Amino acid sequence: MKSKNQHTILKTKNLSIGYQSKKTTTIVASNINLNLQKGELIGLVGGNGVGKSTLLRTITNVQPILHGEISIHNKPINQYAAKDLAKVQSLVLTEQIASKNLSVFELIALGRQPYTNWVGNLSNQDLEIINKAISQTNIESLKFKRCFELSDGQLQKVMIARALAQDTDLIILDEPTTHLDMYHKAYILKLLQKITKETGKTILFSSHEIDLAIQLCDTIIVMTNTEVICDAPCNLIEKGTFNTLFPKDLIAFDDKTGSFRVKK
Repeated sequence: MKSKNQHTILKTKNLSIGYQSKKTTTIVASNINLNLQKGELIGLVGGNGVGKSTLLRTITNVQPILHGEISIHNKPINQYAAKDLAKVQSLVLTEQIASKNLSVFELIALGRQPYTNWVGNLSNQDLEIINKAISQTNIESLKFKRCFELSDGQLQKVMIARALAQDTDLIILDEPTTHLDMYHKAYILKLLQKITKETGKTILFSSHEIDLAIQLCDTIIVMTNTEVICDAPCNLIEKGTFNTLFPKDLIAFDDKTGSFRVKK
């Protein structure tokens, strides 16, 4: 049972997302009402093409709102200056980083950009926060390696460390387990769970790893072609929400095990 005293980090009200051109408006999803709480791990799941990335891009102000409201700490996101928004939310994308020739430490240090002076000099406090982020993600041994030397799993941990160094209340990740094997998928999501518990930060991530999300998340946002539902995993299972995610001809959700299985 969720506490009524929890603090809402991000809230959406009657939100519609999609794309707009001079002539047409394409609505991907509408009537989205979310309340993301402090210190929770939140998974965003759904089939291909339902709009998960569009929702994340809209929440992070990369893409304009079509209708409705998004607020962080009760302040509409369109009222934040870019630098101030970067102090309350950080974003980890699946795109390749611009320069893999950077060292791990240098890449993580980029997370301090919203706070450094125009020259980009790091203060003692900046260095302390960077080193803490490295410790929290268990990558001390990678600190002086170049990013091109890293595996996909190692690089993902470095990107999470950079988001931690940015020191925001909300961290958003778009499919952080893409290209990882089963062990490293579980490792990354377990790491995110650990970070929420230790830091009190709210972490929202999109993923196709629905079984893992059910096991590890406090809250899951389920997107279908017709609606967006947000609730605790146990409540979603009880409501039969996961049964509506995919066509029933090939896979089915097992309420008892909390996982999907291939039909025989």
